[in-house]
Amino acid sequence: MDVPTTPARLREAARRTVRDAGLASGPPLRPTRRAWQFDALVALALGITTVYYGIDNVDNVVVREIAPGVERAVPRPSGPGGLALMVTLAVVASGALALRRRYPLAVLCVVTAATLATPQSVLRLTFYAFVIAVYSAAVYSPYRVATLAALPVSVVLVGTSGNSVTPIVPNEYIALLILVPMAVAAVGLRTWKLRTDEGRTRLSALEREQAEALRRAVAHERARIARELHDVVTHNVSVMIIQAGAARKIMKNSPEQAGEALLAVEAGGRAAMTELRHVMGLLTMTDEGEGEGADGGADLADPAAVPAPQPGLDQLETLVGRVRDTGLPVDLTVTGPPRPLSPGLELAAYRVVQEALTNTVKHASGATAAVTVEYGPERLRVEVTDTGGHPGAGAATGNGRGLIGLRERLAVHDGTLNTGRRLTGGYRVEALIPLETP
Repeated sequence: MDVPTTPARLREAARRTVRDAGLASGPPLRPTRRAWQFDALVALALGITTVYYGIDNVDNVVVREIAPGVERAVPRPSGPGGLALMVTLAVVASGALALRRRYPLAVLCVVTAATLATPQSVLRLTFYAFVIAVYSAAVYSPYRVATLAALPVSVVLVGTSGNSVTPIVPNEYIALLILVPMAVAAVGLRTWKLRTDEGRTRLSALEREQAEALRRAVAHERARIARELHDVVTHNVSVMIIQAGAARKIMKNSPEQAGEALLAVEAGGRAAMTELRHVMGLLTMTDEGEGEGADGGADLADPAAVPAPQPGLDQLETLVGRVRDTGLPVDLTVTGPPRPLSPGLELAAYRVVQEALTNTVKHASGATAAVTVEYGPERLRVEVTDTGGHPGAGAATGNGRGLIGLRERLAVHDGTLNTGRRLTGGYRVEALIPLETP
């Protein structure tokens, strides 16, 4: 295997650096209307000041003391050509600052070029605009690599051009130049504190809203689950009433059949008590009155009003068949010896498969799915996996309550729900439900 030489590695590093320099670390800043107005005002104020300075200093000769007892005459641009040059440089350097937030690197290049073209005797025309442009590029540019390269280059070029004479500030302006940055820093600190407090307040309000939305979703799901479990209890009790009535009528003529009917009543009563315990446990999990779902069931005094039983694991094949009809290939595997389970527990397992396959149809179009039901000695394991796909037409219609409802439903039976993406691609939903010892 060939090992790259040092020059080759250097060229590759340089190529990557150049490539990365053109990559933005974030989206470009979108200044607000107030920011645009502030920048335009700064550009206008600085432009008027520097243009006035250029007009006032045309044809002037400044005498500077460069050493004790040694003076030097510094002529400034003169004539109409000198005046036009100074006004043009002042307008270009100051006017570019109006775009310093939106295009900070471009503004830095323009102002740097204007500063380099400014005669050293009137460097004040563009020097202050150059300082603002350097600050704007450092703060607002999304191209961090390019900015880190451009800033030192600009500073070195301006600092080493000509005789590097920096503008002299008159003594009467020194106090102003000290107080103004202090005032700006104080205002900036106050503004930052106010924005931080506002952001913290908005974040707290958002967290409260999310917590309230989650609480409402949980309450809604528990009420819906309670209604379903109530239907299970009502079904069992209604069947018990019918069986007891039949046993009473045939007790004298067919004692054996009456005994079988009474055994069915006993089994139904035990199942009803188990489901009723689950319903009551669910309704006492919150302070809210989710018991609103406990009404609307069949009238137990009317044996003819027998509600249809809720779906269970024996209907998984039908459910899988309906999903296959939508175009999603689904494999169903049942392992372990099947055993009779309580209707509420079977309903919970059925809902896990139903919700998981519904999500696969919505969010993994083109995938294949597999459903596994494993009867263990101590627990029931229900797993639904898919191979991954692209979002379908109904992907945007979900409200996020499906998984919340499954977790609440399994919690009634002390079960757990595990969800997440698979390492090989796709999604996995697994429910583990403890079983009573047979």
